[in-house]
Amino acid sequence: METERRRQLLLAVLAVVLAVVVYYAWPGTSRQSTPSSNQRAAGTSGAVRDRTARGAAPQPTTDVHLEALEAERPKPGPTERNLFRFREKPPPPPPGAGRGTPAPDVPIITVPTGPPQPPPLPPINLKFLGLVGQAPGKPKIAIFSDGNGPPQFGKEGDVVLGRYRVLKIGEESVEVAYSDGRGRQTIRMTGS
Repeated sequence: METERRRQLLLAVLAVVLAVVVYYAWPGTSRQSTPSSNQRAAGTSGAVRDRTARGAAPQPTTDVHLEALEAERPKPGPTERNLFRFREKPPPPPPGAGRGTPAPDVPIITVPTGPPQPPPLPPINLKFLGLVGQAPGKPKIAIFSDGNGPPQFGKEGDVVLGRYRVLKIGEESVEVAYSDGRGRQTIRMTGS
């Protein structure tokens, strides 16, 4: 038994020695380290450099042609490009047309503008709520509201809320204007 045990121990030692020899003899990467183009690599620790020199795969390098990067490039030309317009560019204006001064043979004509125009009338703030049920042959009565007070009733020709004249009453709309006849507007029925 003692001899059997010695054989096993001797075989184990030989296996370990063989593994170490194979590990160092196995073809690997070159132990020569190439200078890095990365400025940070100069500050890496020695352990990291040794590890990359021993067994890590080398990083692929790409050639950088600095001369090509510094070469003269063509400048972009002036363009008026609009991706959403499919018309051709209008022709340029004739010479002297856009300078702000008329040609010497053209007389300057000034047109009087007159007094300033009054501001437009505000829209009529009135809601047409509906019609009052009437017997046939009687005039239609419309129900109006301005949102501030109780509903107002009016026939054709009546003045409602002291400001609006009812011009025409239809089945689904009415025509009203300001009491002086300006600002005619059709109002559709909105309900209550």
